[in-house]
This record gives sequence, structure tokens and C-alpha cells, in this order.
Amino acid sequence: MPVILVINPGSTSTKLALFRNLEMISEHTIRHSSDDLSRFSSLYEQRMFRKKLIVDFLESAGHPLSEIDAIIGRGGMLRPLEGGTYAVSEAMIDDLRSAKYGEHASNLGAIIANELSRESGREIPAFIADPVVVDEMEPVAKLTGHPDYSRRSIFHALNQKAVARDVASRYGKKYDEMNFVVIHMGGGISIGAHRRGRVVDVNNALNGDGPFSPERAGTLPITGLIKLCYSGRYSKEEVKKLIKGKGGLFAYTGTNDCQKIQQAIVDGDKKAELAYRAMAYQIVKWAGRMAAALSGDIDSIIITGGIAYDRRFMVPWLTEKLSFLAPIDVVPGGNEELSLAVACLRVLEGNEMAKEYRRAE
Repeated sequence: MPVILVINPGSTSTKLALFRNLEMISEHTIRHSSDDLSRFSSLYEQRMFRKKLIVDFLESAGHPLSEIDAIIGRGGMLRPLEGGTYAVSEAMIDDLRSAKYGEHASNLGAIIANELSRESGREIPAFIADPVVVDEMEPVAKLTGHPDYSRRSIFHALNQKAVARDVASRYGKKYDEMNFVVIHMGGGISIGAHRRGRVVDVNNALNGDGPFSPERAGTLPITGLIKLCYSGRYSKEEVKKLIKGKGGLFAYTGTNDCQKIQQAIVDGDKKAELAYRAMAYQIVKWAGRMAAALSGDIDSIIITGGIAYDRRFMVPWLTEKLSFLAPIDVVPGGNEELSLAVACLRVLEGNEMAKEYRRAE
């Protein structure tokens, strides 16, 4: 049975997991202090530092690099591409190294996987799967109302597709045989229309498109935003922070911690309850949009992400307003490491062909 190393780099941590087939045999989260990372002028320069810690983890776990059969990293900021598992390639590494499409800690997933593969002396297969830039949107969904601006597909592709596959299997079918509306609720909220294995429409969960979230403003009235930008009260960076980081629930309640907001509601805080209900209301409206994009042909509405653990308020509120459309399946959380291992194993077992990443033409 193959031993798979999963590498999931974040801005202040590197999450690692070892799987034998789909049985997790070891996991570890390495926390990186600001002092650790401030020595490096770019994310790319962190690779050697993080790689050594990964090798140390493998040794301490009793599974040195020589015993690893495949490596899969979290996908980074690449050109828009369709979902699936991709073999790490020079074209991919070049785009990630140069941060051609954006700099994010997840860029290091493929870079470190590639270096470990080469250093193993036997070219261990290295992959990424379903990065946030997965773009399967239909052309009609990308137009906005002005040719200078197009809608972009940036969402929780890894978890959305993983839970959709899981729910499809519960129904005794394959992912590409079913239609879903998937609602991922975390620090950002993405809602996707999944038609026969492709996400044909989805909001940009990162940059001001969709419902507001614990810390992101979502779609704002455009004339009001223009006035804000030219008011002289904020710099460009401050406006960006209002949209992503200090927007959403944080702007209304002073916290992005949904558990604190839930407790405030229990304690009778009407302002917190209104803000939380408004977020649920916006989620419902966007789910309705995606249901319409699927012409109402929906096998299930899937609720996932960290906020899906809230069975007291959020899940009942969403279920009350959406259950008339389709059955509701709740899959709380988002196990990225397991999702990556599953994607890797599909290729190793021959159930899926690894795709080739090509530079944009």
C-alpha cells in the first residue's frame, strides 16, 4: 500500500500528514513564528527552511523520504485551470516561483514537493489537486455588465469537490453523475453550482463577490464603494482591508469568531443576531442563484466548512429556507489533508489520469 506525504503550507504554519492508502498514520502542524519567517524576503525563500522541517518530521515519524511513494502539495496561485490532480512540472514551478499569478503560502506546496521528489534520488511522483484557481465557469457566467471586468473563479475548490464526491458516493453515484449546490462557510464563503463534475458558476470568495463572511464584505453597492474610495478617508490598502479582513461580521460585531457571536446571541445580543442572520440570508440568496444556474435540477445542497458545525443557528436557518429546493446534506469542517490524499490515491490506483499543467498561451 502506497505511503503518501501531504504538504499543506499556510501563512504561519505547515500542515503535514502521512497516509498509507487512506489511513492517516501520522500528522503534524509546524507553527512558524514571525521571527522565523521575517528572515526571508519572499515566500519562495522560505522553501529551504520549511523543507528541512518536513524532512525532520519524516525522520521522527519513522518514515524517511526513502519510504515515501508519492507526495501531494496544496495547489497555489496558478493560471485558471479545470479541476483535477496535476503532476508537478517545470512550467508549474516557474509560475509559482515567479508568483506570476499571485503570491500565497500555498505556492510552496508544489515547490517543496518537487524538491523533495528530486532529492529522493528516485523521482517520487509529485502532485497538486484542485487549487483555489480552478475555473470551470461557463463563458456566460463570466460577463459582469462591462467588458473591462470579468468574474473570476476563486473558491474553496479542494473542499467543495471533495465533499461533493463524498456525498455522491453516499447516494451510490459518481460526482460527475450528479448536480449540487455546495456552500462552503469559513473565513471566506464560496457557493458553487456543480453540474456533472464541473463547477459551472461560483462566487469569487476572496475579492468582493458573494455573501459577506466572518471577515470579508462580499458584494457591495458599487456607487457607495466608489464614494468611499474617493472620500479621502482611506488609502487603497485600507479600502482593500475593509473588503477583506475587516469586513463582514467583523465590521458589524467587532469579531470574526462565529462561536463568540453564537454565544452573544444566546446571551441576548440583538445586534449580533441581526448580523449573523443577515449573513445567513445572503448565503441563502446566493445559493438560490446557483440553483437557478442549474435550472433547478439539483440532487443535493451541501453545507460544509467550519461554520457548518453550528447546528444551533446557521445550519437550521439555511435548511429552513433552502430545503424546498433539494435535500440538504451537512458535511462540517474541511479536511484538506485527507482530500489531497484521496486525490493522490485516485491517480496512483489508475482511477484518474494526472493532468498536465501548461503555461498560458
